[in-house]
Amino acid sequence: MDKLIQTIVRAIEDKKGRNIVSLDLSGFDGAITSCFVVCNADSTTQVAAIAAGVEERVLEELGEKPWRVEGQQNALWIAVDYVDVVVHVFQTETRDFYRLEELWADAPVTRYAYEE
Repeated sequence: MDKLIQTIVRAIEDKKGRNIVSLDLSGFDGAITSCFVVCNADSTTQVAAIAAGVEERVLEELGEKPWRVEGQQNALWIAVDYVDVVVHVFQTETRDFYRLEELWADAPVTRYAYEE
């Protein structure tokens, strides 16, 4: 799973995704996945590009396809589901509105540096 997370983070960084964090949900009973990777971008075009970049990189490097992808129609929030890891790519305002990290505030968080 660590290799999958690192591959996802690199793909997000390549497309200039911002505020990248991973939340370890493995210690929560009833959590739908073991990990969330969350990031944001300022435009729907960039949100779609990040999600597509994640799919491409993971397929190229690890040979894995997502189980499911949701939100591509409006690209305000795209979820790419790899079963053990779910990637959430938000448009910045949508991330601010839903505050997904606050719902899992007790989860261990890893923040990834992003250089402008």
